Amino acid sequence: MTLPRRALLGAAGAAALAPAARAQTRWQMATPYADGNFHTRNIRGFVQEIEQASGGRLAIQVHSNGALLRMPEIKRGVQTGQVQLGEILLTAYANEDPLFDADALPQLVTNFQQAKRLSDLQKPFIETRFARQGLSLLYMVPWPPAGLYAQQPVTSLEQLRGQRFRTFSPMTNRFAQLIGAQPTLVQAAELAQAFATGVVQAQITSAATGVDTQAWDYARVFTPLGFSMTKNAVFVSRRALEALPADLQQAVRAAAARAETRGYELAEQATRETEATLAQRGMQVGPPAQQLLDDLARVGRTMADEWVQRAGEDGRRLLEQYRAAG
Repeated sequence: MTLPRRALLGAAGAAALAPAARAQTRWQMATPYADGNFHTRNIRGFVQEIEQASGGRLAIQVHSNGALLRMPEIKRGVQTGQVQLGEILLTAYANEDPLFDADALPQLVTNFQQAKRLSDLQKPFIETRFARQGLSLLYMVPWPPAGLYAQQPVTSLEQLRGQRFRTFSPMTNRFAQLIGAQPTLVQAAELAQAFATGVVQAQITSAATGVDTQAWDYARVFTPLGFSMTKNAVFVSRRALEALPADLQQAVRAAAARAETRGYELAEQATRETEATLAQRGMQVGPPAQQLLDDLARVGRTMADEWVQRAGEDGRRLLEQYRAAG
């Protein structure tokens, strides 16, 4: 019994298509930030470049705003293969390793030049730690300098004593403890509700996060401080990366290098634009009082000393290298 010619042609066509269909690799990527955030926009550019370079061999779906995995779940999600790519706020994982927390030390990094210097010095330490966990670091991009959100102007840290203070990392938690505030862990996506219901009364974070969460609905005053310039890390499962052909691995690395450069440009632009947006929306935006800066410097020295005790020889070496380069 022979198959009709049309059926044979159809089978041949399907067979010809099958290898092409199998050849496409599909990756998932998780990020906790909203689509409008400059980090997420940078990621979408990064992903688009990789897909174009792959000629259809690699497709990457981005799950933003914590839709697939929340921040505390993302790193583990990449390690276990639940997703292949992830973005995290490095300092949010400092309980795992103090080296992830260096950029959160108050007043250590106050501008983009300093942020890049610290990031470049910190990179080998982070790469080593990620490698032990089956991860490959792709790039890191800082947030705009963090400032203080409150309902009234704050001219000294004493004013925050007893207030419910939003934290998002071990370092912000320790800061709240040292100034006598009540640390309260709240993720960015839940900020508006937390302020509206009185769960928190003040926070330190970037103007970019303030715009993302429409801070003008829940806070009246933003004081730019250069408090810290924490950064996001974008990374990939080493197994997933090494399963790609060599040219695609190189395309991913090249796109990552461009994303880091572009990310710094976007961060600087976001600093100007988001602080202006907060003011345009009616928030009081102005320079910090000298007393507040002095208070922050004092707490910052205490926290740096404590951090070196936790981080050990690597931490001591990192801070020495950073300060020597300054």
